[in-house]
Amino acid sequence: MDSTRCALRLFVLHHAGGSHVLYRHWAAGLPDTWDVRPLDAPGHGLLLDVPQIDDAGRLADFLLRGIAPKPEVPYALFGHSMGALVAYEITRRAVERGLPPPVWVGVSARPAPQPAGQRAGLHELDDAALRTRLKLLGGTPGAVFDDPGLWALFDPVIRADLRLVDNWRPAPGAPPLPVALSAYAGAEDRSASPRRMAGWAEHAEHFLGLRVFEGGHFYFQDDPAPLLRQMARDAAAALDAARARSFAPPPR
Repeated sequence: MDSTRCALRLFVLHHAGGSHVLYRHWAAGLPDTWDVRPLDAPGHGLLLDVPQIDDAGRLADFLLRGIAPKPEVPYALFGHSMGALVAYEITRRAVERGLPPPVWVGVSARPAPQPAGQRAGLHELDDAALRTRLKLLGGTPGAVFDDPGLWALFDPVIRADLRLVDNWRPAPGAPPLPVALSAYAGAEDRSASPRRMAGWAEHAEHFLGLRVFEGGHFYFQDDPAPLLRQMARDAAAALDAARARSFAPPPR
């Protein structure tokens, strides 16, 4: 899309074991003046041949280089599950390095950052337990579980992603992000319940609210339209506020 027509560039960050594929049709449900770019982490989707990164900080660095923030093109981040913590790390790095921060961040199905504590250890589950866990969460095609060859390909990828999630901890004493942020949750999601998602309010200076939808961890999979409509409203409000601040006269 021509940057002169682009009102907002939205980068979408996928879940553990996922890729851009689940999000590839989202542009059709968002404003046509947005440039929607679902990203792949190395070892996923279109970057399948690139060595996988199992550390959140290094993955954030990799993706931030690809995003290459520019002052003339406002951008936003939306991350689902693993993608939410990566969106948080990308934003934190942009702020710390003096790069243009996103005008809006959407975090979905990932509890708010917590201090160091007991690790979930999902990547260490045995084969049967991991399959059961993934089936409960949803989001993984049934063919992956039914075909031993597909599972053999998928298993090391999901375990590396889960290792990233299990081992990630927020930087000690990190201040709230100076951005607008919205949190999205499935009402029946036991791994990232609305109560746990509400904690994101403490991690952003401009918390736009917690949005709860019917469903579980992948509440948007069957019909993303309700989520996309809310994302469009939230990001547009954040973009309008950012523009208003840029035109506000300096204090006397």
